[in-house]
Amino acid sequence: MKAYVYGPNGAAISDVAQPTPKGTQVLVHVRACALNRADTGMRKGHAHGASGGVGTVLGMEWAGEVAALGSDAKGVKVGDRIMGSGAAAFAEYTLADHGRLFRAPSNMNFEEAATLPVALATMHNAVVTVGGVQPGQSVLIQGASSGVGLMAMQIAKLKGAKVVIGSSTDAHRRSRLTDYGADLAIDSSDPGWVDQVLKATGGEGVDLVVDQVSGKVASQNLAATRVKGRIVNVGRLGGTHADFNFDLHAARRINYIGVTFRTRTIEEIREIFEEVRKDIWSAVEARKLQLPIDKVFAFGDIDEAFAHMEANKHLGKIVVTL
Repeated sequence: MKAYVYGPNGAAISDVAQPTPKGTQVLVHVRACALNRADTGMRKGHAHGASGGVGTVLGMEWAGEVAALGSDAKGVKVGDRIMGSGAAAFAEYTLADHGRLFRAPSNMNFEEAATLPVALATMHNAVVTVGGVQPGQSVLIQGASSGVGLMAMQIAKLKGAKVVIGSSTDAHRRSRLTDYGADLAIDSSDPGWVDQVLKATGGEGVDLVVDQVSGKVASQNLAATRVKGRIVNVGRLGGTHADFNFDLHAARRINYIGVTFRTRTIEEIREIFEEVRKDIWSAVEARKLQLPIDKVFAFGDIDEAFAHMEANKHLGKIVVTL
């Protein structure tokens, strides 16, 4: 089968053996897959958790049909339309754990379905399960113009957040954030953004920050969070090291939590997917939670898709079809 593989000379479409499902695995005939920021690093040979390096089939998000089942796989049958996340998505066939997939709603095509699994699982966990958002609270999403950021704002609104604030350093993308749930859009490179957040929250700060930027905004986030508020750190878009105001952290008694899928067990990931199904799946099926598709590429043009992502001018998801 054809797959996009990182090799000694970089990433390229290659012929590899079709995988065989075992145990709780499902063999997926991939029809569409979506690009994620972590894919850009792995395409250059960087590791993402335990994955990466020469011989790695790249990609982590897909939609398609069940082609075969492992002996212990449950919940789906051959021919079912599904979407999910996991390694080796950029291929004609991939394997997925039976607990790490969703049924693709009948009112979505494969391109649309491929945009959702990572964003739904990541941001339901960050905003609801870990972040504990409650009706009437205020939420700041740092890095809100990314696909997962757009989803985070929508989930916060769905769960009753009164004030949702999203950040983007790009003026055009910032102007679009209100279309996806933001009541206020800020530029986190503007030194005055903390004052804007405080003004929007009556001087108190937000109840919850979901931070995909980190780096230079880490201490500013503390100043923008209310006493006994929460910061959930989900990403590294702005850098992995920065000054941190420990005194402000203590004074505001902020609960600062780090989350990532890279160190989660399959049991933990299954639980996250189940929480999405139980809590917000009706909103997914009603298309109240969805992401814009910026551009669709054919699989043979996947290098162009990555060039488009690395240009960093897109809003929403970049999709590749097979």
